[in-house]
Amino acid sequence: MFTPAQVDIVVEELLVQPAVLLILAALLGLFLGLEREWSDIDAGMRTFSLTGLAGGVFTLVARETGFEGAFLVGGLFVVVQAASLSLAALREEGSLHLTTAASLLVAYGVGALVLMEFVLAGVTVAVVSSLLLVLKRELHDFAGALTRDELRSVSEFAILAFVVFPLLPAGDITVQSVTLEPRIAWLMVVTVAGIGFVNYTVVRTYGGIGVVVTGFFGGLASSTAVVGSTLDHVRRRPELEAFAVAAVLLADAAMAVRNLVITLAFSLPSPLFAAVVPLGTFVLGAVLVALLTANRHESVELDFGSPFSLRNALGFGAVFLLILAAGTAAQTAFGTAGLYVSSFVSGLVSSAGATTTAVLLYRGGSVTGQSAVVAVLLATTASVLVKTALALAGPDSFTRAVAWWSVVLLVASGVATALVTLV
Repeated sequence: MFTPAQVDIVVEELLVQPAVLLILAALLGLFLGLEREWSDIDAGMRTFSLTGLAGGVFTLVARETGFEGAFLVGGLFVVVQAASLSLAALREEGSLHLTTAASLLVAYGVGALVLMEFVLAGVTVAVVSSLLLVLKRELHDFAGALTRDELRSVSEFAILAFVVFPLLPAGDITVQSVTLEPRIAWLMVVTVAGIGFVNYTVVRTYGGIGVVVTGFFGGLASSTAVVGSTLDHVRRRPELEAFAVAAVLLADAAMAVRNLVITLAFSLPSPLFAAVVPLGTFVLGAVLVALLTANRHESVELDFGSPFSLRNALGFGAVFLLILAAGTAAQTAFGTAGLYVSSFVSGLVSSAGATTTAVLLYRGGSVTGQSAVVAVLLATTASVLVKTALALAGPDSFTRAVAWWSVVLLVASGVATALVTLV
């Protein structure tokens, strides 16, 4: 039997062998051509596989002989091939089939990446490209239905994510004895906004298929909108009570997932795994209760606009800075207890802001990992309690159900954490 270390060594040795890499290049091309074959396009699996193989072959020749023009010769051939297919399609169907032409160039590039030993990059490009081909109808429908405000939101998000980020200073800066990483802090803000935007897209596209999309993905986009919309529906249609309770629980689960992702991703290289058990228990419990107690195919329309705009993002950034300042001041003046109180109070307004604050303080060395995890859990608990309070505006039975399950899930999370700690 091979040990894991020996298996890794064998894999690494195989992935530098030209023959193995050429086979992988052909297979990735085959994978790319699968959707084109299914769509009954002239350039199918064999053409794409051979194009990927050609990219590998010409790259290998260029690398071994030093004749870099070999790669360009192969690329020129693919361009001519793609142009011929496009012209033929134009004559026969009146369409240029530009997607197929571009896909052939991608297949050639994937083969080149693999032979240059950028295997992960090559696989990533192939998978993403295939996904874009498969989601053709969904992407066209989504783009065609975009409003002007939503299109502007996409542009503003791109500016914040890809323009502002590189302009921020790299490395650490110290403000009032607190060490901060501006790029990491901004990336957290963009991540929170991006999560909301992506899940708004999911709800907008698939919002009619059930409680999972309505509650969970709607909760990632705007948990307040989920509670508000379900309250409105349950007041008008009491028979939707089980659905409404499930939607609120799933919105809570979505909020906990978001906080857990932020906690783990941004605490690297020393991730705060201690947050997994309590938050994971809450998420699994909420999802299980929601799916067992409600008709998962029932749905309601969510009433919220695009969760991202320049104003909203800057607003969240401002709230985040205020929470960071308050948390830092409380931790400095009152120690760990001050941080805990600040996190709970801040969680009533923005659990994401409180979570990012705790993680940043941990990264800067101002608090321990255990203290940061407790602060995140307090912020999450506060957010759950806020939704429970909002449910008071609904019918008594709805309010009791939301409050009961919220308390049960919070207690279950605490018990699971205690058990793991004792073990």
